[in-house]
Amino acid sequence: MTDDASAGPAAHGAAAGAPAGRCGIDTVRIERIERLLAETPADDLARFFSARELADAGEGPGRAASLAARFAAKEACAKLFPRETALGRLEPTDFSVARDGYGAPQVACNARAAAAMGRHRIASISLSLTHDRAGASAVALAVPAKADVPLSGRLIYHLLPLRRSVILANLRRVYGDALPEAAIVELAQAHYGHLARLAGEFLRFRWLSAERKRALVRIDNVDTFIDALNRHKGVLILTGHFGNWEVATIAGLTHYPQVRGRFHFVRREIKPRWLDGLVTRRFNAAGFGVIGKRGSLDRILDLLAAGDIVVFPFDQHAGPPEGIVVEFFGHPEWTFRSLAIIALATGTPVLPATSWREADGRHVLSFGEPIDPIEVDDTNEAIRLNTRAYNAALERLVLARPEQWYWVHRRWKTVARRPSRRRRAKG
Repeated sequence: MTDDASAGPAAHGAAAGAPAGRCGIDTVRIERIERLLAETPADDLARFFSARELADAGEGPGRAASLAARFAAKEACAKLFPRETALGRLEPTDFSVARDGYGAPQVACNARAAAAMGRHRIASISLSLTHDRAGASAVALAVPAKADVPLSGRLIYHLLPLRRSVILANLRRVYGDALPEAAIVELAQAHYGHLARLAGEFLRFRWLSAERKRALVRIDNVDTFIDALNRHKGVLILTGHFGNWEVATIAGLTHYPQVRGRFHFVRREIKPRWLDGLVTRRFNAAGFGVIGKRGSLDRILDLLAAGDIVVFPFDQHAGPPEGIVVEFFGHPEWTFRSLAIIALATGTPVLPATSWREADGRHVLSFGEPIDPIEVDDTNEAIRLNTRAYNAALERLVLARPEQWYWVHRRWKTVARRPSRRRRAKG
């Protein structure tokens, strides 16, 4: 359907090392779209265009030209990601075209497209559409994302580089084939700046009044959480070490006193022990339960049966027997299987949740839509597929604000499998 397509470097002045500084160009003949409209049942057009695109194109004589411009835009966007497109990880239909309040075209992305933009550190895609009697053309320009690197982050990176090798190794695993080294170092410095602010917030938080704590946080998409809670099966929250999770959760949920005592966090012990005790006391004082990760299955099932909320930090390494190997950012990694086992056995909805700090210092606690369960006859395969779906949800949250995820943790580890008893006996 595409008659001409190209991609190349965009204007000079892109952010350091951003392959985001690229543009995609595509042209589509209008007569081909006219044939598509004439030969394709109306329901099947959804394979090529979103419902909004079809509605915006109208039903008049300009319908084919309008849709041709939109299809050229999809193709132009896909040209910005040649590797993902060649590997079948991304398709033109992962992008769609909407219009803002002034009528200007805007790119709307599904989850796959948003993930690709995140890995290439693309903040947005600017579109230019045009058409004449014969054809429609589109130009897609990638606008690079820029990490906010405070002075504290640069100083810590150079003068107090705690676990710098771990942070850089983790960033390279995620971004190594998409970003140059300069951009990865910039993200590492931004992360150190986040950690410095995190430490200061942790120390100040306990001295704030209840009113100031509530004012620190807003909660997004709370209706989704309430809908899940109203199913009366409990709620499983899938999350990770995003933003200042403790501040966002403790302060944010004070807006909803009806859930006090109904949130329970599954967590490992923090080192050093005094810090673990301090965090646990803060959670308990705020009305949150704390559940150890080992030997807690019966308690979790009881809490869910009572309609409570259990929060799973899911971004830590989990070796056997607690974990299974599934993909995380394109690399095999040991991941907790317990969340999938519990969700499949109980039918409890799994909601992704994240938090982040905004530029003004306020925090956001945000709930995502429930993750649809994947059910197959093979139980082990069902556990694996659902665990992979949870990791995919985490990937999207990490890529949205990478500097505020906890890169210090050794997420990818090699685990030597122990020989079975049978093999040891033979030896």
